[in-house]
Amino acid sequence: MSSLTHPLPTTGTAHLRARGLRLAQDGRVILRDIDLTLAPGDSLAVVGENGRGKTTLLDALAGDLEPDAGTVERHGSLGIVRQELPTTAATDGSALTIGDLLDHLLARPLAALDEMDRAAQALTEDTGPAASRRYDEALAAASALDAWDAGRRLEVSLEEVGAITDRSRPLSTLSVGQRYRVRLAGVIAAREDILLLDEPTNHLDARGLEHLTRTLREHHGATAIVSHDRALLADVATAFLDLDPTMDGPPLLVTGGIDTWQETRRRHRAAWEDAYRAQQEEHTRLQGQAEAARARLSTGWRPDKGTGKHQRQSRAPGVVRAMNERIDRLEKHRLDVPPPPPRLSLPVSVTPTGKPLLRADGIRVERDQPGTPPRLAETTLRLEGGGRLLVVGPNGAGKTTLLRVLAGALEPDAGTVRVLGGARIGYLAQEDETVHLDQHPHRGGPERGRGGPSEHRGSPGERRRRALARLFAQRPDVLLLDEPTNHLGISGVDDLLVALEATPAAVVIATHDRSVLRALACSPRLELTPDTLSA
Repeated sequence: MSSLTHPLPTTGTAHLRARGLRLAQDGRVILRDIDLTLAPGDSLAVVGENGRGKTTLLDALAGDLEPDAGTVERHGSLGIVRQELPTTAATDGSALTIGDLLDHLLARPLAALDEMDRAAQALTEDTGPAASRRYDEALAAASALDAWDAGRRLEVSLEEVGAITDRSRPLSTLSVGQRYRVRLAGVIAAREDILLLDEPTNHLDARGLEHLTRTLREHHGATAIVSHDRALLADVATAFLDLDPTMDGPPLLVTGGIDTWQETRRRHRAAWEDAYRAQQEEHTRLQGQAEAARARLSTGWRPDKGTGKHQRQSRAPGVVRAMNERIDRLEKHRLDVPPPPPRLSLPVSVTPTGKPLLRADGIRVERDQPGTPPRLAETTLRLEGGGRLLVVGPNGAGKTTLLRVLAGALEPDAGTVRVLGGARIGYLAQEDETVHLDQHPHRGGPERGRGGPSEHRGSPGERRRRALARLFAQRPDVLLLDEPTNHLGISGVDDLLVALEATPAAVVIATHDRSVLRALACSPRLELTPDTLSA
């Protein structure tokens, strides 16, 4: 399990401190002047646009990335949820199983119980002070970890997040979401002192989100969390580190909840824009005065009658020189505002409102095991221009299966899907396995777009933004979006919602994101359950 981060020994008190942290990649400074302290009970939300360095910062706090400057001090054991998860061991490339992953994540409580057993056995053979001391220390360590309850906590967490429990199953045979849920359950059950969580709500349904929220609110250690989920941050965050640019350089660190952060961010940005605007206006005024002075010289400017010879020779150049000096001073001290963060600008289609686009009649997808509920219960639906459909339900209910059938990426076992009037179908999968379909097999040959090698570079959030930009650039008539906000930053989610409101295309969204559900609360819903379907 060397490909995974190993737990650190605990000191009994969770504490994390970063001082003067600077992080660079490929010669470009990503973060600088990071100063933060996390104590027991603190829950820091790390926010900012995709590409601002949120994941990089967590890597540095975890000790997996050496900072270019500054220090990181960590006291206590460490639990990490990353946006990516290896399926093979780094040492020999062997396949990792669910059991391998869970044993690694629960290494501390399991080791404490093992040491407790060995100490108890030693005490039966030697009742001397050394053996007694060893037993007392083992008992204290196991008690501090509540190690006896670790197995029960794991069972509960696996159930609550909807994770697969077959320990012999290789991770490579699981979907991305299934792997992540197993890992999250293990991290929750382990109860490490310090939690570093990168988009932990990805792939969680409502039940899993509730369990994660409850766990974080009850956590007695320190937490740093990167998330686009406003509801989660509103429930658990005690402070915010905003990595988007600021007027004076260092990131904005705000103590308080999400409302305090948003108001502080708004005030800082308004003050920054006001200062920039005032500086630009003053620059324009001085530049105009200088140009006017130059123009008067070139057209034979003369001073007022009665002005002395010396004044006549020197006054006009002096005026110009004074103006230039003021402009030079202004240039040296001007309040440069970096370009605003790139927004997720998504073009819209020209689909006629009300135009029939796609119909599915009695589609059904069975599971491989006979006698089990279908992957997708029998479903019939119609899509037309301007239509909206929210597909909701717990993990395993068939949401992804439905979208893949509608996209033509999966043949149903029963029923038919018809694309009408040459409609263009665009499909965004949960992760990078499938990006979109340029053409649907039921209206011609499939042309699946995966993008070139450059499309797979960057953070998961940056890759997600590129995938959405490519998809919308095709201006499809039907948008099939499977958890489209996974990995996006908060403003990226806002930009996507703006684009969805503007597009006349038919939109089908499978999501657990509470921001999206609230924004589209008036849209029709299709609610799926693992064994039944209701509209």
